[in-house]
Amino acid sequence: MKGINEYQNKLMTADDAAKTVKSGDYVMYSHFALKTPLLDEALAFRKMELEDVKINFVTLTYMPEVIKADPEGEVFSIRDGSFSAMTRGLCKMGIPIAAIPSLYHESGREYKIGNLKQDVLFLAVTPMNEEGYFNLGPESSYIVDLIKEKGGLDRSMKIFVEVNAKIPYVFGDNRIHISEVDGVIEGEPEDLLAIPKIPATEIDKKIAEHIMSEMTDGACLQLGIGGMPNCVGSMLVDSDFKDLGCHSEMFVDAYMELHQAGKLTNKRKNIDVGKSVFTFAMGSKKLYEFLDNNPEVECRSVSYTNNPFVIAKNDKVYSICSCIAVDMMGNVSSESVGYKQISATGGQWDYHYASMHSAGGKGFVCMPSTKKDRKGNVSSNIVTSLPEGTQISVACNTTNYVVTEYGAVNIKGLSMWEKVEALSTIAHPDFREEILQAAAKVGIWRKSNKR
Repeated sequence: MKGINEYQNKLMTADDAAKTVKSGDYVMYSHFALKTPLLDEALAFRKMELEDVKINFVTLTYMPEVIKADPEGEVFSIRDGSFSAMTRGLCKMGIPIAAIPSLYHESGREYKIGNLKQDVLFLAVTPMNEEGYFNLGPESSYIVDLIKEKGGLDRSMKIFVEVNAKIPYVFGDNRIHISEVDGVIEGEPEDLLAIPKIPATEIDKKIAEHIMSEMTDGACLQLGIGGMPNCVGSMLVDSDFKDLGCHSEMFVDAYMELHQAGKLTNKRKNIDVGKSVFTFAMGSKKLYEFLDNNPEVECRSVSYTNNPFVIAKNDKVYSICSCIAVDMMGNVSSESVGYKQISATGGQWDYHYASMHSAGGKGFVCMPSTKKDRKGNVSSNIVTSLPEGTQISVACNTTNYVVTEYGAVNIKGLSMWEKVEALSTIAHPDFREEILQAAAKVGIWRKSNKR
């Protein structure tokens, strides 16, 4: 086995690896469903020895020991690049966690030209193979870009890997060689986080039906997280559509089901023909088993999977994502309500923009027409204006299709009053007149515009 001597020389305890972290350092943990429990515990144990250590996650999915040891964030400053359900829950408990606004495909580049820094990487990996490589399993994200930096501009960055024999081996660029590693920690075999499939609501099903009416054979799919995008996947399994493709940020159970049903062949793609390409996967235990040593899937760096100009090389890119609200001019919010952080941009902009540069492509942002607060008050998700501080995920001059249970409208290229008119038709009937009156009040719509 190549690299076995180097492996033995770099074998160390998690405590030894954690001792390399200095006050003021930036530490990156594995992303999404992977974790490094021994390294996390060892770093948490050093709380009294350190100051101002910044720890970066991308979609925090578990309660790390560093937060248990320091819930006030006095030593360990926690940041999550993709505000997760776990992160939102911790914030409600008063644990300070900061968001990092970013276009996902640019994340690796921001370490070269922006203000993002990284001193230490803690990575969960498979056992080393015969060629001396560890596999990162179902995640590449921008970790691969950072590993490249290790061999280029930033040789001072340290990389420690914690081996987990239960991580599936997934083909792609998601790997690291023993020569690029500063230390190896042999961890206990541990199952990956399995997330339940979110059941689709009746409204989700109606929204999915509107998208299905726009579907075509050979569509290259990007399905976002949540019940509605997965509902589209389930409907496609039972449909007559054929030769679908996958070039996606996230790989979910719906893609596996489409593969198994013979619907997802990837043979009409222009790049990565015959392959489902993604940058991370989260789902059921069956999904991880499906990915393991499967030559029909590839996990690639986010600088590739989410690059709009790479995505758009495929024809008929259909990007299907959820959002929180859309204002009457077509600005889409998927990240915050005012200053309250809910989620992150993720790959929504990347794929929405790419879909419009793909021959025959379409970008969909989807939401229920209304929401209900804790007191039972109902309000519209198509609003006259977004609350102060709300982050815009897709600007009105980029927005393509907006979908609610009342229909799908393509607002790309419409004048301002035409956008108001179109969006009002898919708002809940109780709020349509209110939207038009608000638009008339500010001078961007008048009844004579109506056709």
